Amino acid sequence: MSANDLAAKVAHHMLAREGTGPAWGIVIEEARNGYARLSMPVRADMLNGHRIVHGGMVFALADTAFAYVCNGRNEKTFAAQASIVFLGSAEEGQTLVAEAEEVATSGRSGVTRVAVRTSDGRAVAEFTGYSRTVGGPVVDT
Repeated sequence: MSANDLAAKVAHHMLAREGTGPAWGIVIEEARNGYARLSMPVRADMLNGHRIVHGGMVFALADTAFAYVCNGRNEKTFAAQASIVFLGSAEEGQTLVAEAEEVATSGRSGVTRVAVRTSDGRAVAEFTGYSRTVGGPVVDT
C-alpha cells in the first residue's frame, strides 16, 4: 500500500469512528501523505449570536483536518498544542474548506498548518497544530 493510500485509509477510518465529523457533515475531499482537504457546510445550528459561523466550529474543522494529517502515517498521534487566528467569517449556507499540510516533523513531534476558507476562496482562519506521536497503529494494514 502506498503512503498516499495509507493516509487516505486512516482518514476515512477516523471519520467513520467519530461522532463529531459525521454529525457536522464533514466530507474528506482528499487525503494523502502529509495533506488533507475537508469541507463542511455551515448550518443554522453552527452559528453564534451574530449569525455567523461559531469560532468553535471553525476550530473543530481545522482540528479534524490536522488530526487526519498527523495520523496519516498510521501511528497514533495527538495534538500537543494548537492555535488559530480568525481572519473572516462565514454564514449559513456557505461551505468551509480546510486544507491541512504537514510542514515539519522531528522525532515524535510535528507541525501542521491548516488554512480554512470559504468554498469561493475567502480566508476564514489560519490554524497551526503541534502533534505528538505516541505510537501504535490507527488501522490494520
